[in-house]
Amino acid sequence: MEYVYAALILNESGEEINEDNITGVLEAAGVDVEESRVKALVAALEDVDIEEAVEEAAAAPAAPAAGGAAAGEAEEDEAEAEEEEAAEEEAEEEEDEQEEASGEGLGDLFG
Repeated sequence: MEYVYAALILNESGEEINEDNITGVLEAAGVDVEESRVKALVAALEDVDIEEAVEEAAAAPAAPAAGGAAAGEAEEDEAEAEEEEAAEEEAEEEEDEQEEASGEGLGDLFG
């Protein structure tokens, strides 16, 4: 995923998306760069309008991703979102419990 992020950073900054630039971004981020992955990414993005692709992705974020690996990543992202949601709910419940334990709400008992 970091390879795609590197390409997005280059696109956003107006730099050319080529092997040297992607390698530079990845190395600056401390990633062990695999040349074959860089070459494959550059080749795959050769005829892609990144701005258009980002707009389409933003317009339909819930659309299932094509391909097995991409679908798996989408499922992982969804699972992560659900985990975050559950953690937030748990944190809210803990806050409620702490409020009750701190004596708030005791006024109801003494009406």
